[in-house]
Amino acid sequence: MSKTINEIVNRLKKYPEADYELNAESITVNPKNDNGFPVTLTDNGNGGFMVAFDFWHEEFDNENDALNCFAFGLSKDCRLKLTKKGNRPIKWTVESNENGKWIEDSTTGLINLNFWKKSEYEFLQNDLIKSISE
Repeated sequence: MSKTINEIVNRLKKYPEADYELNAESITVNPKNDNGFPVTLTDNGNGGFMVAFDFWHEEFDNENDALNCFAFGLSKDCRLKLTKKGNRPIKWTVESNENGKWIEDSTTGLINLNFWKKSEYEFLQNDLIKSISE
């Protein structure tokens, strides 16, 4: 287990209700309920990391930035906007809460062959960490 993943395991000791899965190069914190989403950090080696919120993902070359993003995904300050067409998820957009207003950050999407169907939205949010300042 990498020192970064070990750091996350140590930090999660503050949250005994956290359900997580470990393997040699990654850790995933599972959502507490159907309204949440899994948060994963993968240590790619050579100082590279990937953080994923469900299907959304971002690469980092800085451990501290990756750890902050990982914690952000577990907090009430973050939510994931799921865009669906024909009941299939096609886009995952990370949003942050700034003074009570949700601001879109970045999006990961799939090629959508059902472009004519009406978009439906679902919002997923974790609350393991009440505020990112914890």
